[in-house]
Amino acid sequence: TFRLQQLRRHILSESKITTMSGSPLTTHVLNTALGVPGSNVTLRLYQQDPSTDVWHLITTGTTNDDGRCPGLITQQQFKSGVYKLHFETGQYWARMGQTSFYPYVEIVFTITDPEQKYHVPLLVSRFSYSTYRGS
Repeated sequence: TFRLQQLRRHILSESKITTMSGSPLTTHVLNTALGVPGSNVTLRLYQQDPSTDVWHLITTGTTNDDGRCPGLITQQQFKSGVYKLHFETGQYWARMGQTSFYPYVEIVFTITDPEQKYHVPLLVSRFSYSTYRGS
């Protein structure tokens, strides 16, 4: 029964993620050292002002049990430009009683077509990280 409840919660949360038409940008944190989702990671999304190069905070969030943070930005807010996802990786590892070489990770990327969907995952361990543009 417990396993069925876990599966049900996972399926329902996936269904919510895939039906969120207002989220053109998604992210997913994966702890590659343990092979598990990076849950409870604080993150912030910024957009750069092209005329001043100043970063403007759009939203703050925390990854869920599946390592995802749905609802980062609405389609109406999503414009062409330079964005930054800031992940508090040092805090994440500290909660597990471990140190990390990276106190935070920032992924800066350019959106040229805001009508497309963008997925920007973070694969992280204590001493390395990587990312890519997913779909």
